[in-house]
Amino acid sequence: MNRTHRLFQLMQTLRRLPAPVTAQALVDEIEVSLRTIYRDIDALRGLGAVIDGEAGFGYTLIEDAALPPLGFTDDELEALVLGLREVTVIGDPALAKAAQAALAKLKARLPARQTHRLQHAVLDARRFTRPLEPSIDVKALRAATWDEAKIEFQYADAQGAETQRQADPLSIVFMQNAHMLMAWCHLWQDFRAFRLDRMRALTLTGAHFRPRRVPMLPDFLERLRAESLAWAKDRQTER
Repeated sequence: MNRTHRLFQLMQTLRRLPAPVTAQALVDEIEVSLRTIYRDIDALRGLGAVIDGEAGFGYTLIEDAALPPLGFTDDELEALVLGLREVTVIGDPALAKAAQAALAKLKARLPARQTHRLQHAVLDARRFTRPLEPSIDVKALRAATWDEAKIEFQYADAQGAETQRQADPLSIVFMQNAHMLMAWCHLWQDFRAFRLDRMRALTLTGAHFRPRRVPMLPDFLERLRAESLAWAKDRQTER
């Protein structure tokens, strides 16, 4: 890790972790020596970051010179906080950590009054049962979806029977208590939704389906909408 990347990571960690952040906590996050942490804190201060504290007491990022102030209405700020807190609850580990970092960046860039509103927001997101844990690398799946790269994986149905699938990933959606991959399944030659907690051994085939993802996804969502309306109509008829 070069020094520039290390200083950037140190700033990110100071934004993300609850203050004051001890030097040992920084060592554990960045995996460098205490001496390097002390030297890098001095370097950041020299670059204009206002960092309160010292060795033995912990550090608090007071003002981040690299981030100019942002302006949000109070309702916009509440919406951002609610959305990011929801991601920390339902997102995969990489997304949850990214949401925490985004909240820390917001805090560093907001005026003092709105920083207080961010810390003590009226709205919050809580779930008393955690979503089902994905059994694949979701970050890799997101990257494949963005790249419109064909994927292969093993998939277990509700009875536990496994099949080998090849699919074109279109979107990842959180439904009820599970993350779902919306995809075109080559086995069935049709749209399918796959639960991420039932997927195994995700691999890239090396092939792409670009640029079909953008037009395919609305078609799939429209079918889901039609099926949902038909189901609701049938329920009403049964009553």
